[in-house]
Amino acid sequence: MQAIILAAGMGKRLKELTQNNTKCMIKVHHQTLIERMLKQLEALSLKRIIIVIGYKGNKVQDLVGDSINSTPILYIENKIYDKTNNIYSLYLAKDFLMEDDTILLESDLIFESSILDKLINHPYPNLAVVAKYQSWMDGTVVQLDEDNNILNFISKKAFQFNQKDAYYKTVNIYKFSKDFSKNKYIPFLEAYCKALGNNEYYEQVLKVISLLDKPDLKALTITSEKWYEIDDLQDLNNAEALFAQGNQALAMYGKRYGGYWRFPMLLDFCYLVNPYFPNTRLKEELKANFDNLLTEYPSGMQVNAQLAARYAGTSSEQIIVGNGAAELINGYMHLSAERITGVILPTFEEYPNRLDPKQIIYYTPDNADFSYTGSDIISFFDNKPIQQLLIINPDNPSGNLLRKEEIESLIEWSERKCIRLIVDESFLDFARQGKTISLLDKRILDRHPLLIVIKSISKSYGVPGLRLGFLASGDKELIQALKKEISIWNINSFAEFYMQIFIKYIDDYEKARLKFIEERERFLSRLRTVPFLRVIPSAANYFLCEITDTYTSEELCGLLLSKNNILVKDCGKKAGFGGKQYIRIAIRDRKDNDTLVDALTLL
Repeated sequence: MQAIILAAGMGKRLKELTQNNTKCMIKVHHQTLIERMLKQLEALSLKRIIIVIGYKGNKVQDLVGDSINSTPILYIENKIYDKTNNIYSLYLAKDFLMEDDTILLESDLIFESSILDKLINHPYPNLAVVAKYQSWMDGTVVQLDEDNNILNFISKKAFQFNQKDAYYKTVNIYKFSKDFSKNKYIPFLEAYCKALGNNEYYEQVLKVISLLDKPDLKALTITSEKWYEIDDLQDLNNAEALFAQGNQALAMYGKRYGGYWRFPMLLDFCYLVNPYFPNTRLKEELKANFDNLLTEYPSGMQVNAQLAARYAGTSSEQIIVGNGAAELINGYMHLSAERITGVILPTFEEYPNRLDPKQIIYYTPDNADFSYTGSDIISFFDNKPIQQLLIINPDNPSGNLLRKEEIESLIEWSERKCIRLIVDESFLDFARQGKTISLLDKRILDRHPLLIVIKSISKSYGVPGLRLGFLASGDKELIQALKKEISIWNINSFAEFYMQIFIKYIDDYEKARLKFIEERERFLSRLRTVPFLRVIPSAANYFLCEITDTYTSEELCGLLLSKNNILVKDCGKKAGFGGKQYIRIAIRDRKDNDTLVDALTLL
């Protein structure tokens, strides 16, 4: 068996990275794509490797040489690479194709070696490696029958989004038998080039073959195996994250701050959402209005404040809508930067990160669960010169919940001391008694103008992609000042429409909330069976867990990511933990939660 690598392309979309090098010479983690691919092929003990070069082909030859260990490397030059496409590059290698069974690859790929192992060991002689279509993928897709026969190759132009669930993306790795190449592929390749020219793709020939009564071409479907096709700088960035190892992978995913839909194999226990809402009908209503929402401007800030007021039970003068709570946190902290602020550690660091460290006074509870009461807070800060106090209820990451009477005592104390009280209720709906504790109420805000309530809609309502958050206060001058700080069109039409229709789904949301609370209790019981974790009870949608043995937090997170594609939050370096080892685990649905517990148990 031999391998043929198509490496003649210019890679214009990679910009400066391919000005002086060919596409296959870009590096992922200090190794070029072509060198990585050659090492993977060399391990298969092939007869030879043929590389079709074109743009900057001499640099490929200089880098690679004439062999890798004992495997010879031959070159074919496509001299008109700038006027042709990969069908012509493969046409130039047709004589080699007819001489031996062949693995055909494109040079802009990075993939796990297990894909080649599956391909070589599969008994069927002619295979196209494919993966279930995901939204990040681009290029040729195929449709399969129940026996993995390829029914059709579908180009980008013929792609139908309403059929995407039936599509599989070609990985651009193939196995052709000598007989298939000689009697089917090459005759059709020659005829196709003669009839339609050389500026086409070789998959078009496979499309023609797939329409025959006996195409003799099947699909090898991969699932969890990692691969990526690198066409531009964004692809390169994604590939670097996907193929990072251990602690480096943790760091790279952490710096992305989301966007994990590009990595469908990743199970995210880091970011915090509601696994049971929105329901199917709400999503269908959003989809049904997609065209209008996409092409129409959203309303201005005042109209959206009215929607938010209905949503939150306040007046429109008391509330401002944000592009996520993060926008409002940033805006408010900018306005109050001179105030000395009391903060409880460990905490959600978006707040203190927006302040001068010299303006912060920290309180760290003196117990293993980082729990505290309203009395504890008052006792600590009573003689401190703070001008505002931050309370996250339930707290993040501890999950500690203050009862209604404790919140009321804090409001009374803060008013007596003329301290502005900021209460973040982003996770409050996950508490069993959450609705009775909430301060999002017109009468409460009117009575307590020093009170500020912040709520992220992403967390409770499971819509982080909409970027919605509220800030409410009885201090109407503060609300007006914030509205001047923020763009008039700071949320999009989809988020506005969601606020408009949510009221119809309140009962469904309550059912989802109770279902979540039930799953949290079950998940807590299962997590407590993991011998090296001490799980702290939580009123929110996450558990803070102390690692009591065997691993550091960084080691445990790295193992889960590298072995199981599971991402959890490493809290080991977070302020307030005193060097102890903690992780935070988001609560997902039953299936995902059990997957995590099983992975932890098998480590």
